[in-house]
Amino acid sequence: MVNVIGLGYIGLPTALMMASHGVKVVGTDYNEELVATLNAGKTTFKEDRLDELFQKAVQSGITFSTEYQVTDTYIVSVPTPYDEESKKIDAKYIESAVQSILKICPKGAVIVIESTVSPGTLDKYVRPLIKENGFIIGEDIHLVHAPERIIPGNMVYELLNNNRTIGADNKEIGEKIKELYSSFCKGDIVVTDIRTAEMTKVVENTFRDINIAYANELAKICRSDNMDVYEIIRIANKHPRVNILQPGPGVGGHCISVDPWFLVGDYPGLANIILAARKINDSMPEFVLERIHDIMKENGMTDISRVGFYGLTYKEDVDDMRESPTLQMLDSMEKHLCGNLVKIYDPFITKDVVPNQMHDLDEFLNAVDMVVLLVGHSEIRNNMDKLKGKVILDTRNICNIEGVYRI
Repeated sequence: MVNVIGLGYIGLPTALMMASHGVKVVGTDYNEELVATLNAGKTTFKEDRLDELFQKAVQSGITFSTEYQVTDTYIVSVPTPYDEESKKIDAKYIESAVQSILKICPKGAVIVIESTVSPGTLDKYVRPLIKENGFIIGEDIHLVHAPERIIPGNMVYELLNNNRTIGADNKEIGEKIKELYSSFCKGDIVVTDIRTAEMTKVVENTFRDINIAYANELAKICRSDNMDVYEIIRIANKHPRVNILQPGPGVGGHCISVDPWFLVGDYPGLANIILAARKINDSMPEFVLERIHDIMKENGMTDISRVGFYGLTYKEDVDDMRESPTLQMLDSMEKHLCGNLVKIYDPFITKDVVPNQMHDLDEFLNAVDMVVLLVGHSEIRNNMDKLKGKVILDTRNICNIEGVYRI
């Protein structure tokens, strides 16, 4: 049996995928309300094909509990935030999960850390914890790092098809965990050492962050000299070895906006390009606010309450708000005493999470004169005609209405 610890955006789909492919799974989470929801037959977030996968896993015997299980294999998928000041990883959730496992696990158990961590995290935090509890690593406890590699909005497909990395001290244990993931994963699964696996995952997300930062910096340069960054990128990308990404209002989610900071925190003075990219991407919400101010001034607008932000999530067609640029903008506006005035709407966020949040697209549009498109949900892409007559700032380059403003 496999005990999956942490039933959030990564742990739950992983548990469901294993269970639906014949693995006996118990999912554990300290959140009693979350566990109760799952035991009532409901998923806890929206994701394409997740409900279907959930039903299949339930039929295959998956159960959910707030209690850790006595078994030979644990998969830890808990949050890994970073310290705001030092930028180093905060491993408290991993430490807590491992400590709880050590209280009940049998000798020879395998602990798989699936959470994304900085290079050396298992050496700095997990190994000492295991030794302090009197266990011998490699005999009493086996350690593995198997970082997730999926994205909200396409989780089920990517769980099935993406390549995976398994880092282990012992190749035999690594191959055993590879076989476990092979129960559902059709991609290549590479077995390596733990530190390499840790670094590889962080490097992947850092690469993406740097490329996004280049596009965002181009947008700033072009805006300063009245050039069309989208046309420039379109033409430049005709070069066979150039693939510039699209600029946007910032970087959200729990991977790209967080993982590069691990390298900045652990390698100060060395991670210079990475630090610059982080600063550029983190500056984009403020840049968008400046654009809003300039556009309002150009159009003779003075009432901020007649401005509407479309989108609260960090990407299109998901309900994941972690680190979203919109929330970053609202936080910045609140510091300037105007964050509770703008109207907010997102079709995927049905509960009130911010002031002045609305829950109907037409009512939202009727209440505002200016719309800031911050997320490219399918809903708005399919209803662009409803924006006619509005002042529009399109941060996602999805609107072709004449007179639209872009970043």
